[in-house]
Amino acid sequence: MESSYAGESEDFEQFLRTNRNKVDRSLNIILCVSVSVGPGIALGLLGGVFKNISYSVCIGISVAMLILSIIDRILLKKMPYSFVPGIFALVGMEVLVCFMNDSHIYIRITWYMIPLLSLLFCNRWAYIGTSILNYIMMGISTWYGSAHYAVIRADLETPLAAFINTFAALTIEAITMFIAGYALGKATSNYYRRMIGKYKESQSQQKQMREHLDILDSMSQIYDFVNLIDFNESTEMSLREEVLHKLPIAEGQNHTHMTQGFRSSVVQDMVNDFWTFTDITTVRDRLINRRSIAGEFISTNNGWFRAQYIRVKGNLDQRPDVVIFTIQNIDSEKRREEHLIRISMTDELTRLFNRRSYEEDLMAIEKIDADFALISADVNELKTVNDNKGHSAGDELIVGAATCLLSAVAHSGKVYRTGGDEFMAIVRTPDCGELVRRIQSRTAEWHGNIVDGVSLSVGYATSKDYPYADVRELEKISDQRMYEAKARYYEETGKDRRKAKTR
Repeated sequence: MESSYAGESEDFEQFLRTNRNKVDRSLNIILCVSVSVGPGIALGLLGGVFKNISYSVCIGISVAMLILSIIDRILLKKMPYSFVPGIFALVGMEVLVCFMNDSHIYIRITWYMIPLLSLLFCNRWAYIGTSILNYIMMGISTWYGSAHYAVIRADLETPLAAFINTFAALTIEAITMFIAGYALGKATSNYYRRMIGKYKESQSQQKQMREHLDILDSMSQIYDFVNLIDFNESTEMSLREEVLHKLPIAEGQNHTHMTQGFRSSVVQDMVNDFWTFTDITTVRDRLINRRSIAGEFISTNNGWFRAQYIRVKGNLDQRPDVVIFTIQNIDSEKRREEHLIRISMTDELTRLFNRRSYEEDLMAIEKIDADFALISADVNELKTVNDNKGHSAGDELIVGAATCLLSAVAHSGKVYRTGGDEFMAIVRTPDCGELVRRIQSRTAEWHGNIVDGVSLSVGYATSKDYPYADVRELEKISDQRMYEAKARYYEETGKDRRKAKTR
């Protein structure tokens, strides 16, 4: 019987189509079995059970049912998903009942079984049509048998009276059975629809579950360790194992089996931080309004790794019931990061720290110690060397100056190339004058492949000499002293710093 729900789903239509084929086949089997009714009646005739029938009628019944079953089989092959073969089989059964009724073999309940069989189609019109046909055939059969009823019933004087009496009773029964069958068919159809809907929903859930498992499997390939933690069940499960099995988390247990096993590989300085981060009694609260939390630590075996808790389900503003804990090796990522930072903070030519690094270090100084000092240095005659010997010679001169500064200052502070031929050093030393003399000594000893030597003009300012100056004021003082030293150099050597020396 068709459901009264609007807009039947494609899945339910497919079910009805497949169901029609199965019902048609079943009805054809019943029709084929009906061929044996003739021999069955013949046996009853032989035993004296039936008296108002002949063997020829028995043969006629079997032949008729055989022909009908063959025709129905042909229709079934031609129209495997149609109502036609099934309805034809039901009509054949109606013919059989009429034969038997005409032979005074009264099986009235069979009349009502035929419409009930049509309920298998789950189609209201198939049921209504079969019921109407059944009622008409029942009326015709009763009319032809009314003369016989009038003879055997003393209370029925005429065939018409016998017909009215019998058919009225059959009509009441037919109406009662029709209403009951219609209700049964509708309930069955709705039940099938609900079951198909639940099956579809179940299939959808299974598909989602498979997709989730595929995602988790993909995640397990990305991460070195993946642990699924279910706080409702108080269990953990490693997703990297071939056979998944859950381990219980005991009441009062602060860490999972995975983190307990991983703790021994964490470097000693980070063990406490790692233990605090992986405390599962606080994870759910830390994930409120967050999708994930992460921490980076160092393993004695494989270097840097990232530990992360990821929310699986639940609203962001609520404590999650299920989370995933992952561990991923990021040592190569950290090395690349450090390399990029080093590139951004160092000068390509000299490998010293650059101006950006100098400015950041200067801004990071919150308190000036008593031994704090700034040194400014500038390469002398760089323009002359560039013009007369080329930029390769100028580069060699800058690298030589950097080498001398670094070797003299390395143990006391950091050296920066802040411009083309300009350098700065942030140092901490009790005697900055001695440090400057060491720089001059290194430059006096240096010799290159293209240029013979290098000369630096150096100026410095210490917090000891200027106790009330801040770092920017000390920077200006050191720069001023450097420019004064440069002026003395050109004055003492008699060279014009504004003009390039010709060959």
